[in-house]
Amino acid sequence: MSLHRRVHGDGWLLELHLVARPASTITDALTGLVGRDELRRRISAQLGSTHRGGEGFAILCVDLDRFKAVNDTLGHPVGDALLKKVADRLVKAARQEDLVARLGGDEFAIVQVGTGQPEAAEALAARLVDLVGRTYVVDGHMLNVGASVGVAIGSANGRDADTLLKNADLALYRAKEDGRGMFRFFEPGMDAKMQARRSLEIDLRRALALKEFDLAYQPQVSADGGGVTGFEALLRWKHPERGMVSPVDFIPLAEEIGLIGPIGEWVLRTACAEAARWPDNITLAVNLSPVQFRGAKLVTIVTSALAHSGLPAGRLELEITEGALLDNTDAVLSVLNALRELGVSISMDDFGTGYSSLSYLQKFPFTKIKIDQSFVRQMEESADCSAIVRAVIALGRSLGMKTTAEGVETEGQRERIRAEGCTEIQGYLTGKPMCAADAATLVCNMAPEGLAR
Repeated sequence: MSLHRRVHGDGWLLELHLVARPASTITDALTGLVGRDELRRRISAQLGSTHRGGEGFAILCVDLDRFKAVNDTLGHPVGDALLKKVADRLVKAARQEDLVARLGGDEFAIVQVGTGQPEAAEALAARLVDLVGRTYVVDGHMLNVGASVGVAIGSANGRDADTLLKNADLALYRAKEDGRGMFRFFEPGMDAKMQARRSLEIDLRRALALKEFDLAYQPQVSADGGGVTGFEALLRWKHPERGMVSPVDFIPLAEEIGLIGPIGEWVLRTACAEAARWPDNITLAVNLSPVQFRGAKLVTIVTSALAHSGLPAGRLELEITEGALLDNTDAVLSVLNALRELGVSISMDDFGTGYSSLSYLQKFPFTKIKIDQSFVRQMEESADCSAIVRAVIALGRSLGMKTTAEGVETEGQRERIRAEGCTEIQGYLTGKPMCAADAATLVCNMAPEGLAR
């Protein structure tokens, strides 16, 4: 609304002009909640009120967990209907004087007004995680999503709307990083950590083009004879200034920002080309990220890598973790079966560290089970770990699957593994990761009787 005045005769005539703004700038068309512009205006007004001695307030940024899976599998109409139900729950969780906004996609925000901060914000955040995480029924589908929440306290965590929203978003990112389905409050160190992450992301995006990646190959040896049976390709990143960057630091980031696809393809093609130079009975193992199964290109990429390198499919072993099977098991199993039809071997990596390993072994005939190193390294001191290793080896034998013990570092571990009937051993005791040239020299210089059959 705008107020104009003009002289009429010898007096004043006040004219009121209603200036209509497009509804899209005021409310979100799908949920009816206010949008980002109105949210920023409300935060700015509340900051002014707080500076004049008014009530404190908090900003809560809410992001849905697993919402993308709903959209991808059931379609956008179901996703939109779910967003409406989530919006209703957010409004019910907030008070009448609070403001609930939709920022876009599956992102929401709440301005909570009132004294007693941060306790009031903590109570609301916990309530949001609980309410949003309860089951929804949409078009006959039982849907389960979660909520991650980031909280920033007005004035204390920022003196303008943009800073407060940014800091609440940083806290939200920490909540997701810590495991999702939880809330976190903004802390000053989060900004520095985010800046470091952004710097690493910029470098990671350049690394492939600048040829900073390399592969190391760790031997896998026969548990009974000690001969080399194959190698596992391990990705390495040597940054000109950071030095060697741990895969623990950059692989999750590559998955998050969508770079794991091209990086994974480079690993597969490079490793296959190298393995093609090895003797015919030496296999190559390559790890696959769960993210690589979400696209439709994996089978095509594997087929192309084998064709261009000349490596027989039977010498390639693809390692997957249970993370690849969690989101969309049927689709992943379809890809795994297509890979098996090519003649490629499939192994379950880090076996025993997930939740449903046995059910996965029943659904798909893996070629090999890799026993996680956390059990192997403790089996000499822990009776429980020793029992787990023994049980996994026996399970593999009964299912007709090979077993590889990872992380073997001592003779005692090797003897125990061998006594239980494990097929292969991998670890620093039998061979550290080495460059491609050294791997080729190792297998090519071995006498025929020294090569595992």
